[in-house]
Amino acid sequence: MLTKPETFPEKDTQTTHQSGLLRHIGVFAAVTVVMSSMIGSGVFKKIAPMSDGLQSPGLVLLAWLLAGIVTLMGSLTNAEIAGLIAEPGGQYVYFRRMYGKMFAFLYGWACFAVIQSASQASIAYVFAHSVNTLVPLPQLSPELEAFSLFGVIYPLKNFGVKILTVCLLCLLTTVNYRGVKYGSSVSAVFTSSVVLCIFTIVILGLTISGGSMDNIATNASGFDISRVNTSTSGLLGAMFTAMVSAFWAYDGWNNLSFLGGEVKNPKRTIPLALGIGVSLVTGIYLLINFTYLYVMPIDEMIAVFNTPNTIAAVEVVKKIATSAENFFGIAHQDTPSILSLSGITFISTLILLATFGSTNSSILSTSRVYFAMAKDGLFFKKAAYCHPVYKTPSIALLMQCTWSCILVFSGSFDQLTDMLIFAAFIFYGAGAFGVFVLRRKMPDAPRPYKAIGYPVLPALFVLCCIALVTVSLLERPLQSLTGLFLILTGLPFYLSWKKNIV
Repeated sequence: MLTKPETFPEKDTQTTHQSGLLRHIGVFAAVTVVMSSMIGSGVFKKIAPMSDGLQSPGLVLLAWLLAGIVTLMGSLTNAEIAGLIAEPGGQYVYFRRMYGKMFAFLYGWACFAVIQSASQASIAYVFAHSVNTLVPLPQLSPELEAFSLFGVIYPLKNFGVKILTVCLLCLLTTVNYRGVKYGSSVSAVFTSSVVLCIFTIVILGLTISGGSMDNIATNASGFDISRVNTSTSGLLGAMFTAMVSAFWAYDGWNNLSFLGGEVKNPKRTIPLALGIGVSLVTGIYLLINFTYLYVMPIDEMIAVFNTPNTIAAVEVVKKIATSAENFFGIAHQDTPSILSLSGITFISTLILLATFGSTNSSILSTSRVYFAMAKDGLFFKKAAYCHPVYKTPSIALLMQCTWSCILVFSGSFDQLTDMLIFAAFIFYGAGAFGVFVLRRKMPDAPRPYKAIGYPVLPALFVLCCIALVTVSLLERPLQSLTGLFLILTGLPFYLSWKKNIV
């Protein structure tokens, strides 16, 4: 039975949200927030472990494609809810409407404890580590760096890199503290620069690198599809493991929804920006990873994975530089040439730009989750404070920065991010299923955008999330169960804060 088409709501022209936050983000800025939240270090590094696991360029590209399609399905499904409920806190507010306050709180707690704070610490650390490759940072004495807490945590190890990481987190928190327009402008500038640099690599890689389509068509030596990976689930497990690596690069697409109170005409802008931003990033990822494998045979890519302290994108750019040297007749046999050194500097700078922008977008958006939780009495009360001059959740920003910095010195955030995708896809699946829930709970509410392919597309995304969580439990039971445990550690806090709700 056909239903009456829903009318598009009047354009929201308010400049300030009722929470006090300032509406400043337009369509272009919203798209760049989506893209900069996604494009971090993963696009430069994850091709190597994926190549080692799958042993086939075709399977690697298929994993990137499938991960992109799944991510796009999730974003297009989530866009319906974003258009229906445009409030500060995004996914947290959605879950509160779908499943109640406890489930919403566990999501917000997972963001604070694992998903977002650990991600910010990890990406900022990659930034600092890249600086260290260009300009060696100061280190403490071996005796001090060997200092440990309980023989597990080494807070002084790589001290110079950690100090710069903390400085970056504090700098970007300060930028976003002073206004959403500054944070969104930083995202726009850095995202545009990163995309331009990536296309430069693609053009050079496909023209003067000496690469070949044979590299795309040739599997690793000794490749046997029946024995791909040693996982308990065979090829399926290997594909899912590779897709988990790709999902780390795609993650962050829903961060824009956290800024629902600061987006102009959010019920139209957020769904539009999600669709455009995720589609563009998917295309960029497929293009750059095709270029990597076009330039470098997969056996060499596997060797990169097995060589400590190497980054796949750096090695690819070195090959492009070497080919250019041969083309122009300026190759040096004994010492690296200017082109080689310039290539290394270029890719290191590109990683700096990407991780700087990605860290900024995460800091900008995620603090709004804790702001919304505090408004509900389910987080530290002061996090609900909106700065009277800058119109930002200033205390929530400071709390988020403090915890991220603690994770940096704990040295544990790398382990935490291993659990990130498992935890994130529990909530991604719950969010997509929420489309069905809200269509029953709010059947007459105007929906500026309806999920494409409903009910098939949302149902497929939910099934993909269930499959990924299941395979993660089988392949990485310790990391997965630890991630689940960290989420559940929020329950005592929830019960404590809930008692204060009148």
